[in-house]
Amino acid sequence: MARSVSILGATGSIGRSTLDLIEREDDAFDVIALTARSDVEGLAAAARRTRAQHAVIGDERLYTALKDALAGSETQAAAGNDAICEAAALGADWTMAAIVGTAGLKPVMAALKQGKTVALANKESLVLAGGLMTHAAQEAGATLLPVDSEHNAVFQCFPHDDPSRVRRIILTASGGPFRTLSREEMARVTPAQAVKHPNWSMGAKISVDSATLMNKGLELIEAHHLFPVGSEKLSVLVHPQSVVHSLVEYVDGSMLAQLGPADMRTPIAHTLAWPQRMKTPCEPLDLAKVGRLDFEDPDLDRFPALALALEALAAGGSRAGVLNAANEEAVAAFLAGRIGFLDIFMVVDQVVSRYDPRPAETIDEALMLDAESRRETALALERRAA
Repeated sequence: MARSVSILGATGSIGRSTLDLIEREDDAFDVIALTARSDVEGLAAAARRTRAQHAVIGDERLYTALKDALAGSETQAAAGNDAICEAAALGADWTMAAIVGTAGLKPVMAALKQGKTVALANKESLVLAGGLMTHAAQEAGATLLPVDSEHNAVFQCFPHDDPSRVRRIILTASGGPFRTLSREEMARVTPAQAVKHPNWSMGAKISVDSATLMNKGLELIEAHHLFPVGSEKLSVLVHPQSVVHSLVEYVDGSMLAQLGPADMRTPIAHTLAWPQRMKTPCEPLDLAKVGRLDFEDPDLDRFPALALALEALAAGGSRAGVLNAANEEAVAAFLAGRIGFLDIFMVVDQVVSRYDPRPAETIDEALMLDAESRRETALALERRAA
């Protein structure tokens, strides 16, 4: 029987890659719902191609445009954040959670509560409310599968039946485009330079996070929620080739690594077919062509964002959510040309240091703290510009 699927965030890079895999095996999947924030044309085209039952646009002002674009099809149109949550709760066997930012948190929770499989590509949700999410998944009997290449690699190597066998989890980082630059050189980095990742094709925000190594810090926080080994067993290793996506070291000294091409369709396919495997159009990994694999420890002096993330992880509570919100706002200011590259860390540090690590007990409380952190970051940015 066909597996029913929904894609939350169908027009972004992860959503498009997921659609590419689904459309290559059209008979194996039944598309229940597709959602997007504002790309009416992309959403309607994907809904028509996949014969989706529902298509939801987040911006309510675009409802008429979406309905017109779907005229003559059997896809039902809807609009608004509540409608996205309703689509997430339709009970698809497998849901891709790829909505960017905190906007994805409530839809992810709605999907988890159905007790099915959720493939998570929204790192902000785990960083902001990881404890609440994993608790919801456990209560509902849902399966949470990580899509990020690093966490998916760990998932494939992890002894889920006995985590006590793990000595260490090592997340690899490419080091970004400025891995060898001095702080003086990084001070002159432009947004155009920062969004050009050497290995991966990603959006602007995550590309900047890769350049600062903040993305690796956020991924450590994610790993803390996904894999029950304790934060002291989590570490980062810089690996410029991006061939080894992560490693798991066992107590006996053995180390398992997952290798693959720098193509997000590989980890997406793993979650889409799990616990089986499926073919992908990804170019096979040619290790002879790669030639060598290099590794080095991250430089926390030149990349202090990673150190700040480690401090937030150690502090616990809601400190990680504050870190994430402040970073998003600071990166947006950098991309807009309002602050310099190194100012990103300085602004985030100012905001995070103002908060005690009090835990959020509900999703609404976590979202309120997120909003408060963004307001505080806006004030910090204004003070810096004055």
